[in-house]
Amino acid sequence: MTRATAVRAVLAVAVLLVSVFITLTMSPRLGLDLQGGTRIVLQARDTATVEADRETTDRTLEVLRQRIDSLGVSEPTLTRSGEDRIIVELPDVQDPRQAAEVIGRTAQLTFHAVEGPGTDGPQEKSPDPESTTGPESTTDPDPRRLTLPDEQGRSLALGEPRLSGAGVEDASAAFDAQGGSGWTVSLEFRKGAGQDWKKLTGEAACHPAGDDRRRVAIVLDEKVISSPQVDPSVGCRAGLPSGATQITGSFSADEARDLALLIKGGALPVPVEIVEQRTVGPTLGAAAIDASAQAALIGAAATALFITVVYRLFGALAAVALGAYGVISYAALVALGVTLTLPGLAGFVLAIGMAVDANVLVFERAREECADRPKRSLRSALATGFQKAWSAVADSNATTLIAAGLLFFLGSGPVKGFGVTLAIGVLASMFSALVIARALTEIAANSRFVSDYRGVNGIGRPGAVRTWLVRKDPKLFRKPVRWLVVSAALVVVAVAGIVVRGVDLGVEFTGGRLVEYSTSRPVDVETARDSIAAAGFGDAEVTTAGDGDLSVRTGKLDNDGEHAVRAALAEEGGETTKVRDELIGPSLGDELRRNALIALGVAVAVQLAYLAVRFRWTFAVASVVAMVHDVVLVVGAFAWLGRPVDGIFLAALLTVIGYSVNDSVVVFDRVRELWGANRRTPLDTLARRAVLQTVPRTVNTGMGALFILAALAVLGGDSLADFALALLIGIVVGTWSSVFTAVPGALALERGAKAPPPPAPGKGKGTPRGKARSTRRDPLDNGARV
Repeated sequence: MTRATAVRAVLAVAVLLVSVFITLTMSPRLGLDLQGGTRIVLQARDTATVEADRETTDRTLEVLRQRIDSLGVSEPTLTRSGEDRIIVELPDVQDPRQAAEVIGRTAQLTFHAVEGPGTDGPQEKSPDPESTTGPESTTDPDPRRLTLPDEQGRSLALGEPRLSGAGVEDASAAFDAQGGSGWTVSLEFRKGAGQDWKKLTGEAACHPAGDDRRRVAIVLDEKVISSPQVDPSVGCRAGLPSGATQITGSFSADEARDLALLIKGGALPVPVEIVEQRTVGPTLGAAAIDASAQAALIGAAATALFITVVYRLFGALAAVALGAYGVISYAALVALGVTLTLPGLAGFVLAIGMAVDANVLVFERAREECADRPKRSLRSALATGFQKAWSAVADSNATTLIAAGLLFFLGSGPVKGFGVTLAIGVLASMFSALVIARALTEIAANSRFVSDYRGVNGIGRPGAVRTWLVRKDPKLFRKPVRWLVVSAALVVVAVAGIVVRGVDLGVEFTGGRLVEYSTSRPVDVETARDSIAAAGFGDAEVTTAGDGDLSVRTGKLDNDGEHAVRAALAEEGGETTKVRDELIGPSLGDELRRNALIALGVAVAVQLAYLAVRFRWTFAVASVVAMVHDVVLVVGAFAWLGRPVDGIFLAALLTVIGYSVNDSVVVFDRVRELWGANRRTPLDTLARRAVLQTVPRTVNTGMGALFILAALAVLGGDSLADFALALLIGIVVGTWSSVFTAVPGALALERGAKAPPPPAPGKGKGTPRGKARSTRRDPLDNGARV
């Protein structure tokens, strides 16, 4: 065992021990779409006097935190997103009506003097002074004066606001057992506001007991929430000090707490609007976790069995490294405190299938070395395989990391979690392949039995697919334009689907509300549609979802309306449970749709820039054309199938972009290598050789991902089926385009290019003509020759 192998083995064992410890002692942080609960996104709005900037949004968040804490929700989470958005996550809250009502109280809390009983009955703000509706119209010189009903419905004429809720420092409910007053609400004002309160109550105390003018009205959202009388013991102009103010009445415990909550948290610096609301039932999240776990086990077992059959002993060692990858990536997610969402869970499962990519690249390279130099030792062939595969491994993983970064920075909500888990999966897979798998295979290669019996180790002989292709030697690119015509025809079919059938944009991109219900008795779609229409929602779209569930989609539906829809379904289906609920405001829908297009455009531009730096511009343009080809085909397939296009689909589409470029990178990396070593050979011949040499890698890697995705598509249910379907289509068309679109496109572009072929391996700038740069000696080669 060499020193380098020993270092890799020790590092692998250390990382695995730490990962196992983290896995056994720490629990993952589940997102609301997995543990169940409600997620609300609030948009702060400007007022005539206050701008909804970062500072005011932060102050609004703190007020909302006080309101939500009073609901008794376990571990609520409030965070600011951007400059003027607030994300509220309420675990285990399935009926968001109370939370939305508490959060949605956006008006300023004000305190008013009562000027007497109202004369015109309950009304809201006084008429506009400039309005003239006839001889009976009234005018009010001060529009700040209100006429509102009190708690008992009696009309009161209120003076202008004397104090705002911003002056309230604290309000608390308490039971007065000694005084016999029952439940009371104590008020405490800030320094300046305390003087205003003392003055307001002192003026009210100048009127006789029982007179309406001795009352003080507390108004929230143009509604009198309390109008207490000033106690008879308070003298005229004396007023109530801040700390000695109590509101008494026939309050129940809940009424006192609600009143204290409204007074304390009633003043928001700026109004807020609910632009997104999602509710997931606990059974849906648990089912998604179980389905993903089953898919991961089945897919990983199928992948491990496949690479063991193909690469024998070394394939089995790669399967061991694959298991280690799963432990390491899971431990990294837990240790970093990453919130595991449903798309993130799918990304974690998908990365298992993609983790074998680096091992396949190395093993295929090692097979080539053994085939070219049969007398070469197994250790030397393996070391050369790792060395020559490094460029393709680095480039392919870099393109996937770019896609993951775009998902994180340009995605929204749970899609960000997919980007994080995908990035962690890529890094963990590189460690498992380049450290763990390499240490295991190098230790095995030291065995004489493994080295001598080449049918056992799995890389001593070329694979059956490669042997057959080399023997047949198909002339793939004699007329490359033919393949471009086929690809163009496929794009025309996809575009026809988009134009004829249209793209079914999900509620996330159009705005509206989508609710999924589960009923105790089966209800057919027509019956459910009639019941919902009878409840006053005739424009609702009703479809089936999952195992007998019903999906209801409407353009606009508030929480009370959703409750009415559920009640209507309950009349036909018995006990009705809300499985999933998504509400997206129209402004947010437009923004998400715009951001999705921006994300796709940025993805194309970033991948083009990276490939142009790493490869020739012709290779970069051809790869990006193939990538766009794949995107159009996937979207077209979903259009023809009538499947929805939503945020999770966008995550799948950006992953397809990374996968497509990944495949093209591997092919062009081989083309570059062969062209540099054979500068006089026609490029189409070299391209054919490169494709035939990399086909085993493409097929074997694709099979690993297909096993995982097929398991997700079958076991994942509606929540993951569309995601898996998009990736299945993307991998198939990506494999096609990397060979039959990217390569013919590069050949067509090279015919008009004037750039010279790439330098031969071992040559670079500053190397004298005709003299190869001295290459680094194989660390397993002692230099002896016979």
